[in-house]
Amino acid sequence: MPESAPQYCPSPVELDDLELLLGRAVPGVDAFNAPGSPITLRLPGPVAEQADAAGAVEIVDPEGLPLARVAWPAGTVEPLSHAAYGPFRRLRLTPEQYRAVHAGRTVVPVADALTSAQLGSIAELGPVTLLTLDGTGTPVLSPVALVRATLAAAALLDDAVVVTVPLASHGDPEVDHALGIEVVSAYVAGDPLHALADDEEGEYPAVIGEIVERDLPEPDQQGLVLFFTGLSGSGKSTLARALLDKLLEQGLRTVTSLDGDVVRRHLSAGLTFSKEDRETNIRRIGWVAAEIARHGGVAVVSPIAPFDETRQQVRAMVADAGGAFFLVHVATPLEECERRDRKGLYAKARAGEIPEFTGISSPYEEPQDADVRVDTTGRTIEDALDDVLAGLREAGYLDLSPAGPEPEGPLRVLFVCTANICRSASLELLARRARPDTDDIVFSSAGVHGFVDEPLDGVMAAALPDGLDTGSFRSRALDDAMLAEADLVLTAEGAHRTAILDEHPELARSVLTLGQAALALGRAPAGLDRRDLLRWLGENRGPVDTALDVADPYRRGPEAASGCVARLAELLDVVLPALR
Repeated sequence: MPESAPQYCPSPVELDDLELLLGRAVPGVDAFNAPGSPITLRLPGPVAEQADAAGAVEIVDPEGLPLARVAWPAGTVEPLSHAAYGPFRRLRLTPEQYRAVHAGRTVVPVADALTSAQLGSIAELGPVTLLTLDGTGTPVLSPVALVRATLAAAALLDDAVVVTVPLASHGDPEVDHALGIEVVSAYVAGDPLHALADDEEGEYPAVIGEIVERDLPEPDQQGLVLFFTGLSGSGKSTLARALLDKLLEQGLRTVTSLDGDVVRRHLSAGLTFSKEDRETNIRRIGWVAAEIARHGGVAVVSPIAPFDETRQQVRAMVADAGGAFFLVHVATPLEECERRDRKGLYAKARAGEIPEFTGISSPYEEPQDADVRVDTTGRTIEDALDDVLAGLREAGYLDLSPAGPEPEGPLRVLFVCTANICRSASLELLARRARPDTDDIVFSSAGVHGFVDEPLDGVMAAALPDGLDTGSFRSRALDDAMLAEADLVLTAEGAHRTAILDEHPELARSVLTLGQAALALGRAPAGLDRRDLLRWLGENRGPVDTALDVADPYRRGPEAASGCVARLAELLDVVLPALR
């Protein structure tokens, strides 16, 4: 099909000046700069077929108002009308209208809020026109905020007028640069042109700074869409509800839940479960969520949303609204989702009773751009939600950490092994020698199957360094009170950690293997206080790896005991300094 149609372009001003309009010159665009150069109009296949048949294509605004008719394939353009709505529409003059009232002024193209230094350079030019390029995709600021900031700048100058041009970005730097030159040249038409120097680090006058700050809030004040996606039964809705509860409890943000069933009942009533209708449902959810984000609210949604294209459409809606899009992939495996299926939906789908069922007869495209990926298999909701909370906190959007002062009293570290007569006992003694119990830190130990009131194993005692008081040690059996008292539990093996978490899954962030803790603490940021260090450790603990376990030396002779002590000391040399 024909792809391009030449449009009228006024005589350009000097290209050397125009190349400064949108920043540095872009190589390879000279062909676009000539008067009468073509602008490509690409049409979807069905629309192109209709245009071929009709000999023309009509361009309309979002409300369906005809704006122009393009002869097809000749490419001549016939204006029909101008947009009848929109903020600051009074400032949108055509080149002919502009030249009729403002010819002779120095034209200053503006694509961002003006800094004090830039205003200083403009003030020396005499009468100026701030030609504001405010179309969709305006760099940094939203189009409306850009015009407001430019009007504020004009008020600070002696003789300045503001004219807006809805020059949208096309996502192609070369095309945007070339089109910018063509458009601005239509307004300049021989008048002086002033290209602003970049001043990215410059300060704004107070009145402009307030506009910028309001339009570009800090991440924790930005409108936010929390989008949970995953298979049916993955736990996404449960996680979304748990997060919603925390947001409501904190009470700092306006929160809206776009629950799937509620949306189906009200917003998407009448839609079926065909692929087309399901995607329409997702787009409707996305549009509402984007509008919530536009006004600084938080929207929590949890559709299956199996297709990447639709998720990207929602992401784009949110970005266009000035919001942030945070994607959580609840990546629970299909087998686990089927095992949880209390309604029997998967069984019906496998029997062919439910067509186009995601994961069975319809695909699920796993996100490659998820901000957080969570597998809820074998985990409590609280533990899985912690992964989401950590991602939100790290991105700067939300901090739902429990508020309160720094915990009082010493940091209590509990070492755990099997019987508390070899490894955990030695850890307690070695740690106390390196850092004696004080008001800042206290060490203790116990065994998951611990003997009660037994001495340290003799072979292990002989392997420990001289000077340790091994004779007074007595073993203990681990109980709930010890776990409740401890701030950090370090186990010799992953099996000990599993034994604890089987009974207390809520402790997943504070119970680690010694090797796991050493690996994480070795890269911990400096200067964290006690609460932040423990939180960081829980969030960055990494997977349990049997290669990091400390093997049990019990009844394996002096050599095994000596090797065990050396390994324990090596790990403590990493862990203890980080706990200061």
